[in-house]
Amino acid sequence: MSDLAAEVTAALRHSILPSVIARGAATIRVVAAEDGVVTLAADGSPGAVLPILGRIEAQLRAAVPGVTAVRLAAAGPPSSSEASDLAEAARAILDAEINPAIAAHRGRVIVAGVTGGWIRVRLEGGCQGCSLAEVTLRQGIEPVLRARLPEMTGLVDVTEHEAGTAPFFSPEKR
Repeated sequence: MSDLAAEVTAALRHSILPSVIARGAATIRVVAAEDGVVTLAADGSPGAVLPILGRIEAQLRAAVPGVTAVRLAAAGPPSSSEASDLAEAARAILDAEINPAIAAHRGRVIVAGVTGGWIRVRLEGGCQGCSLAEVTLRQGIEPVLRARLPEMTGLVDVTEHEAGTAPFFSPEKR
C-alpha cells in the first residue's frame, strides 16, 4: 500500500467512516491512490456514498494534502437492455410494495433512470422535501430493492428536495 493510500485509509477510518455507515454503507475503502487521485469503493450501499462524495473529497483533501481528486469505483455499465430490464423490475417493485405504503404520506417514488446498475429515483408529493426522505430511502426503499434485485449496484436520490411545496415532515420538524 502506498503512503498516500495509507494516509487516506487512516483519514477514512478516523473521520469519514462513521458518517458513511450512518448513511447505509457497510464500509468505504481505498481501491487505488496514484498521483493524488484516490479511488474509493463502498461496500453495502454505494448509493449512500454518492450524494456525499463531494464532502468526502473535501475532508480527505483537508486531512491528506497529497489528495487532488476523489472518485467512487462503480460496476461496469450493463447493456441498454439490462438497464431497461432493471428499471422495469424496480418500477414494478416500487409500484407494488413501496408506493402503497408511502401514499399514506401523500408521497410517491418513481424510477428516473438506471445507469451501470445504479437506480436513480425521484421522490414526489409529500416525500419531496420531507425531512425523513433519506431515512425512507436508506432504511425502507433500498433494502427492499436490494433483496429483490441482486444486479442493482446502488440507489441514488435525484429529487430536487428544495423545490418541494408540501413535504409530509417539513425540515423545521427535524
